[in-house]
Amino acid sequence: MINQGLELKQQQKLSPLQIQTIKLIELPVQELEKRVREEIEENPVLDDTAPERDENGQPKDVSLTEIQDKERSDASAEEAYSTYSDDIPSYNLKVNNWGKDERPEYNTFSVKQSFTQSLQEQLGYRHLTEHERAVASFIIGSLDDRGYLRRDNESLVDDIAFRAGIETTPEEVERMVHVVQEFEPSGVGARDLRECLLLQLEDRRETPSVKLATTILRDWFDDFSARHFQKIMTRLSIDKDQMKEAMDEIKKLNPSPGGEADDNYEDKVQQIVPDFVLDYENGQFILSMPRFSIPELRINAKYADILESAKYTSDRSEKEAAAFVKQKLDKAKWFIEAIRQRQNTLESTMKAIIEYQKDYFTDGDETKLRPMVLKDIADRTGFDISTVSRVVNSKYIETHFGVFALKYFFSEGLENKEGEEVSTREIKKVMKDLIDAEDKQSPLTDDELVTLLGKKGYNVARRTIAKYRTQLDIPKARLRKEL
Repeated sequence: MINQGLELKQQQKLSPLQIQTIKLIELPVQELEKRVREEIEENPVLDDTAPERDENGQPKDVSLTEIQDKERSDASAEEAYSTYSDDIPSYNLKVNNWGKDERPEYNTFSVKQSFTQSLQEQLGYRHLTEHERAVASFIIGSLDDRGYLRRDNESLVDDIAFRAGIETTPEEVERMVHVVQEFEPSGVGARDLRECLLLQLEDRRETPSVKLATTILRDWFDDFSARHFQKIMTRLSIDKDQMKEAMDEIKKLNPSPGGEADDNYEDKVQQIVPDFVLDYENGQFILSMPRFSIPELRINAKYADILESAKYTSDRSEKEAAAFVKQKLDKAKWFIEAIRQRQNTLESTMKAIIEYQKDYFTDGDETKLRPMVLKDIADRTGFDISTVSRVVNSKYIETHFGVFALKYFFSEGLENKEGEEVSTREIKKVMKDLIDAEDKQSPLTDDELVTLLGKKGYNVARRTIAKYRTQLDIPKARLRKEL
């Protein structure tokens, strides 16, 4: 038996403007510029030519707000078409997106050639066949962020055949791996840490300490990793000074030739363009959002003519053309309004973060960072937590003490002995300072760190210490031991 009935459900749907705004909020400034360029290419109504200006340097064209105000007063689509031309020359129909500077610049940081680009460029200088070059290029593309090749030759042969349609052999792959391993930075293309370090030692001038370091890594790597220094000295019949000289050579080597970022919050990009700039002058914070190279968005004159002529004709095709232009114009206005809402959302969120962490932003003292989670900022701004998360993601701020990802300012909190909540980042910094100052011949154990932190007023469990060490990439005490 089939039962039929009516059920009333409440469902919230996002408007095109809301959807557009959400997507734009996620974009960092460089991606936003790229997105605007794409919109200009996709929407034929939009034009990015510079506007005509009056004798005072002000744009002659009407603003988006003026166009929207006129539209709100219209009762029908036909009236809307005529409104655009009332007292406004057709060439002035545009959406004004200009700031004070016509072609503003933004600061970039960490600008460098990418790791993969550098290797591909070096490959171009080698005398190889096209087939060998294709295999080597695929190997370069298979390296991880640290510059290691984590695949065996047989797997690479299958991948190259499946993904690139190139037939090769394990022997040829091995030859091309050795070619890549000759590139800079030294150690790139290694299968593991031991091979990476040995490759770098091969490029060093052969001194007694380099030869000894090579022997230790080649024949006694496991004992060296476990800090069994006395065992190595006994087996190799060397004294403490010789061992220290060999260790000094090893310490100079780079375990991550691919240049993987140590900071978990630092995005691996070629350029960092700050979305915000914060200055601190005379005890006052001054927040600005650098103008980006987004072209002015205006209505192409020929499409403005279509709207102009549509009200004087009854021709069906011209009316359809005018409707098409109206649709594209609406899309353009949604886009510009979404950009404005993005800017307002980012600014409000950043101001809330600065207010919450004002003690920290004064001088950049990490110990002054308060515990802060997304909800804290959502409560202050009235935005959803998901919106705050989108704002924070992949955004940077330039301050008078450095450039930081917004994620850097967020951390959980723990209570100290006085019952005050302190940031986990503060505890990590104090713990790291203790480890940096420890006697390397007798490093601090996790239990000893718990005791020392307790004396400083931080109640931290041993398992928490171990977790923080892992997050800071600090090995356990036994592995920190030195001669």
